[in-house]
Amino acid sequence: MNKIVAIVGRPNVGKSTFFNRLIKKNEAIVDSESGVTRDRHYSISDWNGKFFTLIDTGGYVIGGDDSYEKEIDNQVMIALDECDKVIFVVDVNDGITSLDKDISKLLHKSNKTVIVAVNKVDKTTMVNDSLEFFNLGFEKVFGISAINGSGTGDLLDELVIDFEMEDEQEKDNIPSFAVVGRPNAGKSSFINTLIGEERNIVKDEPGTTRDSIDTYYNKFDLEFKLIDTAGIRKKSKINNDLEFYSVVRSIKAIENCDVCLLIMDATRSFDTQIKNIFWLAHRRNKGIVILINKWDLVTAENKSTTQFEKKIREEIKPFSDVHIIFISCLKKQRILKSLKLAVNTYENRKRKIKTSQLNNDLLPIISKNPPPSNKGKFVKIKYCSQIPSHYPQFVFTSSLPQYMKEPYKRFLENKIRDLYDFTGSPINIYSRKK
Repeated sequence: MNKIVAIVGRPNVGKSTFFNRLIKKNEAIVDSESGVTRDRHYSISDWNGKFFTLIDTGGYVIGGDDSYEKEIDNQVMIALDECDKVIFVVDVNDGITSLDKDISKLLHKSNKTVIVAVNKVDKTTMVNDSLEFFNLGFEKVFGISAINGSGTGDLLDELVIDFEMEDEQEKDNIPSFAVVGRPNAGKSSFINTLIGEERNIVKDEPGTTRDSIDTYYNKFDLEFKLIDTAGIRKKSKINNDLEFYSVVRSIKAIENCDVCLLIMDATRSFDTQIKNIFWLAHRRNKGIVILINKWDLVTAENKSTTQFEKKIREEIKPFSDVHIIFISCLKKQRILKSLKLAVNTYENRKRKIKTSQLNNDLLPIISKNPPPSNKGKFVKIKYCSQIPSHYPQFVFTSSLPQYMKEPYKRFLENKIRDLYDFTGSPINIYSRKK
């Protein structure tokens, strides 16, 4: 699984700027619901082929009376509790403040690996000023500039030193399904229906995440490992921020799984948080099945699966080739079918297409619909092949790969989906020169 890294620090030290630099874009997943801080960001980053999930927290303030500040503090504590490593951002211009000292005490108690990022070291003459921060008691201190990127390479080298390359991570032949979604969407009911009443557990063993249990399921000719995110711990620090805790737990489950069973409440819309979880799974190239629970509660006049499904597919474009199934955990409707769709998605994600077949099928289509000219340049695709990996990736060898743009790559992806069954699995398309 990929590691989770939390960025913490007091307000206005440059955490979000640093976050955007690490993910290489100005992107932040934002929950716009009232009462939730807009400084809550999470995304995928990588360094030298080692991927990790990055969480940016709001500025931590100790003893603040403002409810907004308390909300931020709750989220910082959650991120610290769930992460594997911490990047503690401070400001070289301010030196060590009393709040920096308070946060450092908190970090020492957490027993997490902490790397101090002394931000705003924009000039070489300021490097010596960063040495002061060794007094916080941490071994790893790096002077960086989140604005221009100086020093971030050395910090990242240290951060990922013990992270695994994706291809080095252990894989077994048993599919892993993660049950993710908003609180109260029916995750617990879904899992209890499977393992509580069926009584078909082979064994329970501690999962790779500290608070979850991986349950092995073997019945009805189905065998898989179920990663439970439903068991939210009743900790005082999460009582007021269950939504954020749910998201962090979902992130950890996504990193561990092959297929995400994304459960949503049929009485609610496909809202921001559901979308965020969906796209996180997509960016990590995980299989996805959407389960619409509590369909039995939908009123008769609004009970149109076709319209409901159409709305969801509009929300998730351009990746709309996913299984969507309407279930009721209460009435135990279509639970088994949802598992079969998850297994199908897992098989699709592993699907390999022979190079000869791929070229025989695709090259005639490409010949009839070649890439459009770009700046007077015409791209000629010579052949294509599937890259050996744990999920579908295809490379198209061409004369001018730099001129093959995203719209045409989406065209190729759609043709691949038309020809072969990759339902539920993201597809990556690459272009390279012969």
